[in-house]
Amino acid sequence: MELYFPTELPEQLAFLGAALSALAGLFILLLPASALRLSGFAIGEVTPEGYGSVRSTGGLYLGLGVIAIFLAQDWTYLALGVAAAMGAFGRLVSMVADRGLTLRNGTLLLLQVVVAVLPLGYVLGYF
Repeated sequence: MELYFPTELPEQLAFLGAALSALAGLFILLLPASALRLSGFAIGEVTPEGYGSVRSTGGLYLGLGVIAIFLAQDWTYLALGVAAAMGAFGRLVSMVADRGLTLRNGTLLLLQVVVAVLPLGYVLGYF
């Protein structure tokens, strides 16, 4: 099995969104304490179950990104884009409901929107 790299720019953008998701997932999976600090959590007494939850979330991001890269099909890019868009929507709701309008939240929201828009733009024909 060989890794397919797209030749056209629109699909390359979708591929980039999948790669960003996979890299973020790998970071969360391998370095959960750093990921928690980056997300704004104060690391105190985190139980093994807590780290397990964080690592499993990283595995989800990693799995979605990797499967979109390996299969390179519209449906996998669509699934990745919709999942990232729902994550961005959740962060947006938190920014309003939890008074979380901070630079860190805004930056992470922007990253989530980019990861969502790149594959969705390709699948829906905007690129």
